[in-house]
Amino acid sequence: SLLVNAAGQPRKEKVKLPSSLQGRKPNSIPNKKIEDPVAGKVNTSSLATTRQHLSGFHLIPPKVTLGVLKEGCTYVTTVILKNVGVNFSRFRVKQPPPHTGLRVMYTPGPVAGLQVELEIEIFAMVIGGEDTDGLEEISHDIEIVTETETLLLPVRANIL
Repeated sequence: SLLVNAAGQPRKEKVKLPSSLQGRKPNSIPNKKIEDPVAGKVNTSSLATTRQHLSGFHLIPPKVTLGVLKEGCTYVTTVILKNVGVNFSRFRVKQPPPHTGLRVMYTPGPVAGLQVELEIEIFAMVIGGEDTDGLEEISHDIEIVTETETLLLPVRANIL
């Protein structure tokens, strides 16, 4: 029950449901849907009620936290962009500005029921000239534009 905790005591605060159970994805902005006459529709009765969940992508992991990085070094991590729809879908990545030190490497093209790897490369550099006790935080949201929405991939790191 959502009214009592595991010990049977009444809960003091409300239970926060994950966004996947609430029917929406975190860090995404829906695009205005334009009906594409080329893209086929699935018209089976078993899929009629869940049509909104038949398209889109999921990011695995949904955010990237790189921790403390050494200045002047290059680091790479991999994020998986998984197509959870029944049709093939296209996407493109808006490359971050050069002053962030971030770059996204991927193979463009349609993702047909599979997944594609995005390599997030960061060149650790300190931008500001002021004294920040030797630690500077890098924080940027990488935009991944798909046919139905714009996904935001937060990337966080500290430069030592």
